[in-house]
Amino acid sequence: MTPIMPKADAAELVVAARIRKKLSWADIANHLDAPLVWCVAALLGQHPVTAAQAQKVCALLDLDDAVAESLQLQPARGIDPAMLSDPTIYRFHEALNVYGPAIKELIHEEFGDGIMSAINFKVDIHRRPDPDGDRVVVTFDGKFLDYRW
Repeated sequence: MTPIMPKADAAELVVAARIRKKLSWADIANHLDAPLVWCVAALLGQHPVTAAQAQKVCALLDLDDAVAESLQLQPARGIDPAMLSDPTIYRFHEALNVYGPAIKELIHEEFGDGIMSAINFKVDIHRRPDPDGDRVVVTFDGKFLDYRW
C-alpha cells in the first residue's frame, strides 16, 4: 500500500501546476466557487477540501488522484518556522506585536470579555488605490466568542 501524499507535497504540486497553466489564484477560487483567501489556504494545506472540490481542482490543474486524496486530509495547521522570516509574513507579526494589545483592548471595550474566533472566521484582501502608493487592505472577520462561566 502506498502512503498518502503529505499535504505539503500536494501544495507544491498545486502551486507548480497553477504557475505552469498561467492561472491566478482567483481563477482557481472562481472555478471552485470558493472564497479566495480560504481557497489559497486550503490548497496550500491549511484546510481540508471536499472530495468534489479536490476532483474539480485536480481536473483543472491536471493533477492525479494522489493529490486529490491529500487535499482532503485534515491539516496540521500552522506555518513552517522558516517562513516566519519571510518579509510579508514577518510584517503581519510585527503589526500584531505593535497593534495587538490595542486591538484586544478595543474588542473587550466593545464586546466584553471574550475573543475573536479564528475558526468561525473569514479573511479578505484587496487593493485600494492611493496617491501615495496602492494600499493592501486585509479584513479579519471573526465571530465574537464570549467567555461564559
